[in-house]
Amino acid sequence: MKRLLLAGAALISTPSFAQEVPDPHAGHDMTQMEGMDHSSHDMGAMEGQPMEGMDHSMHQQSEAATADQAAPMDHSAHAGHVMPTVSDSEVGNAPPPPVPTDHPADAYWDRQRMAQARADLAKEGRFYGNALILDRLEYRPRSGKDGFAWQAMGWIGGDIDRLAVETEGDGAFGEPLETGEVRAAWRHALDPWWNFELGVRQDFAAGPDRTYGVIGIEGLAPYWFELGAHAFVSNKGDVHFRVEAEHDMRLTQRLILQPSVEIDASAQDVPELGIGAGFEKVELGARMRYEFAREFAPYVGVHWERKLGETARLARLDGENPSQVSAVVGVRMWF
Repeated sequence: MKRLLLAGAALISTPSFAQEVPDPHAGHDMTQMEGMDHSSHDMGAMEGQPMEGMDHSMHQQSEAATADQAAPMDHSAHAGHVMPTVSDSEVGNAPPPPVPTDHPADAYWDRQRMAQARADLAKEGRFYGNALILDRLEYRPRSGKDGFAWQAMGWIGGDIDRLAVETEGDGAFGEPLETGEVRAAWRHALDPWWNFELGVRQDFAAGPDRTYGVIGIEGLAPYWFELGAHAFVSNKGDVHFRVEAEHDMRLTQRLILQPSVEIDASAQDVPELGIGAGFEKVELGARMRYEFAREFAPYVGVHWERKLGETARLARLDGENPSQVSAVVGVRMWF
């Protein structure tokens, strides 16, 4: 009786072959099986086991699932999408945002007073000033009669537009003034370095007076060269040109060497002024100044002037030497 009970319990606990056999690989990622080395497996253990009747359906299903997972993904569904691209050349070139027109402060304070306050604030960044610079006031000892020269400039206005007035000239003591002129011009900033000038010039030296219209540019070239180029058209129709350049070479914080050059030319002969067509003259100078203060600097140097071409011939006919060289002693000041 005891044996009969044990046999019945064993039958109940043993699974029936008619039941569905669970998949031993369920939940396993079969893609990890790819490339697995089976050389270490002992296949001899399967010898003697009957191959007939073995259910291979489970392995076929597993292999089909593995093949589906390993197949390349189909991206055709995204073919209509265009991924946005950004060029490096476009960075920073986007248009600025619109100027805001709503002002929250207007909800609490008077609108007119707030509008005036904003207008006043916008003017705070503007520049307005004036200056008077006596660039050269010098004595020129030379053979024959000693001479003198001056060059001064003043302006008033803002950082974009201003009125500029300049004067310069030279001569010898006890003789009529050789050259003398005053210019007034509207000066407009083209960029941070260059200005456009349009104005008038009046000569007051010996000989017939002339009034000129002036057009030109002046500014700061690379390597801190101060340049100016102007054209002058007189009330008599004669046309003249002038190019000037100078450069401050700081030897120390207070000692500055300033070389300079000026070239004048004329489009036609003007005998009454002693000027011939072509290049009129060239002036070269070098001045060493010491700045006791930025506003006050005495200097010494040398100045050479040479008349050229037809102008030199006319000077010889008048008994003048077309070439002159002199030492200079002077002072530079600005206010």
